[in-house]
Amino acid sequence: MVKVTYDDRHKRVYINKRQYFSGVVPEVWGFHVGGYQVCDKWLKDRKGRKLNYDDITRYQKIVIALRETIKLMEGIDKRES
Repeated sequence: MVKVTYDDRHKRVYINKRQYFSGVVPEVWGFHVGGYQVCDKWLKDRKGRKLNYDDITRYQKIVIALRETIKLMEGIDKRES
């Protein structure tokens, strides 16, 4: 993995010029926990190495978990208002 960039128009996270994760909505990409942008930090922590199958699967699970977390938070906010 060389450089992490996000394309919000196509909802893609590029890990190099040709490879990317698709379907990452801006809300998930920008989600912060403890001051860290989760999706970006996880990938940058692996910069300079090739992602293996387990890494790719784990990242996809992180994206799904964040998407579900955002849905739950929105549901809680609706109930509180």
